[in-house]
Amino acid sequence: MSAFLEIKDLHAKVGDKEILKGVNLTIESGKVMAIMGPNGCGKSTLSAVITGNPTYQVTGGSILFKGKDLLKMTPDERANAGVFLAFQRPTELPGVSMAQLLKAALNAKRTFLKEKPLDAVQFMKHLKVRATALGITDEMLKRSVNVGFSGGEKKRLETFQMAVLEPDFCILDEMDSGLDVDALKVVGGAISVMREEKRSFMIITHHDDLLRYVAPDKVAIMRDGKILQVGDKELVAKVEEKGYDNF
Repeated sequence: MSAFLEIKDLHAKVGDKEILKGVNLTIESGKVMAIMGPNGCGKSTLSAVITGNPTYQVTGGSILFKGKDLLKMTPDERANAGVFLAFQRPTELPGVSMAQLLKAALNAKRTFLKEKPLDAVQFMKHLKVRATALGITDEMLKRSVNVGFSGGEKKRLETFQMAVLEPDFCILDEMDSGLDVDALKVVGGAISVMREEKRSFMIITHHDDLLRYVAPDKVAIMRDGKILQVGDKELVAKVEEKGYDNF
């Protein structure tokens, strides 16, 4: 297996506060990595730095994505190159429908990759197959992005965006927060269907709810801005039994 994402001695801060304090992590092609840790340990900051959120200043270290220097790429270049973030708190976009957003995003990616954009008929066919699989209705596609939806519906729509855009590297930032069992099954099922050799996942969580439906290949324990331990899925049971104080 080759490394899709390789992080070395990564440091990042907000203002004068250092949050990431030397993160080292490798995620291989075709694998699911779960990042577990208590609230405030830097998990979401790590996802924000990978995707290029300008709020965070990288002060040291490197991130290679498929052998390329990710830190030299703009946020839109990272997205078009195949990095996707499913938000913990999805943003509302009044006046923009989900269908409009996804057509623009998908065709921007295809143009970036020097592929022919999809026309209206091709796009709707692509959209409908994935909408049916995830229980996304026509009415949900027509409504403004995330406006008036429940928390569970918003998370399901984030998963739907992932399925439509077919990214190479998918980051799910605490997607299990606030989801009921049925919604967890939908999200877990979507991840399982999308698992393949050319696609990797990073699932950020602080408990095992989603991991009951998605078996990770590796689990990394994060505390105080560092990765303390990487192991197999048995680490999840250890966390649930004894908490994070053992790490």
